[in-house]
Amino acid sequence: MTVRSRSAATALAGLAATAIALTACGTGQQAAPGADDKIKVVASTSVWASVVQAVGGDSVEAESIISDPSADPHSYESTPQDAAKVTNADLVVLNGGGYDEFMEKILGSSGQGKPTIEAVKDEPAGEPSGEHGGHEEPGHEEPGHEEPGHEGHDHSVNEHVWYDLHVVHEVADQVATELGKLQPAKAEQFHQAAGRFEQEVGALEGRVGEIAAANRGKQVIVTEPVAHYLVEAASLQDITPPEFVKAVEAESDPSAAAVAAIQNAVNSKQAAAVIYNPQTESPVTRNVRSAAEQNQIPVVEMTETLPQGKTYVQWMDDQITALQAALTQNR
Repeated sequence: MTVRSRSAATALAGLAATAIALTACGTGQQAAPGADDKIKVVASTSVWASVVQAVGGDSVEAESIISDPSADPHSYESTPQDAAKVTNADLVVLNGGGYDEFMEKILGSSGQGKPTIEAVKDEPAGEPSGEHGGHEEPGHEEPGHEEPGHEGHDHSVNEHVWYDLHVVHEVADQVATELGKLQPAKAEQFHQAAGRFEQEVGALEGRVGEIAAANRGKQVIVTEPVAHYLVEAASLQDITPPEFVKAVEAESDPSAAAVAAIQNAVNSKQAAAVIYNPQTESPVTRNVRSAAEQNQIPVVEMTETLPQGKTYVQWMDDQITALQAALTQNR
């Protein structure tokens, strides 16, 4: 579950819902659900399924292909059962950006065009982000235009965009739009639910802003940069040695020099906190955690998938609370 560096052709796609035209032998476009039927939505991970559920409520049946907190979407191999779920879905939601390529493979061979929402999308080389044949995708911000509190993140750097709360806003909007197309009589209901969800996410953004105001420039170490956008929004400085990060990105063992560099950063107490992803745990990262604890540096766990029984907002709130407490402890 590591960061994949993407080419310059990768960019935020405006979170546009697209009907993917597929050429495999299929039975054609699936009929839209009736007004009283639940809309079947399949998401790649529990994170995006939770966002769909928050918007669709009782009108949707949201299912994730990956719900096991220990599974790795990067290396997940889909099954025929997974393909059947996607084929039978009314709407598909995936992360994109190389994170859940198994979903792209399913869509490419399922034989049906599907309304599909991607949080991050690969763009053809030379094509501007958010433009397809001269048409700008809905929800895409013009270059240079930034929403308040949003820094115009370059999502070619890190595909873990559910830690970018602005992107989660946009996904919710697109989910509401697509659900409204499938059940027009409930379109306003979906948009109202998206608005309520976005208020909750906005409150999380406000708390991140409080962290930034009180801790701007504080240094942190990460064992794997899953929470890159949250660290950035909190105005914290990631001092993880670049050699260590590169090894994690390449899914290889860090060199002895890289391990020594991160151990030195921990032992010299340069960091106010260590952000730890237990889903990418290895002997090296366990040693980093142990060293942090021995040096009384708070360790904050941040993961890639939802704990059982938690919604997206509850999960993110818990992580933001833990980060805030750690930084307060180390003032």
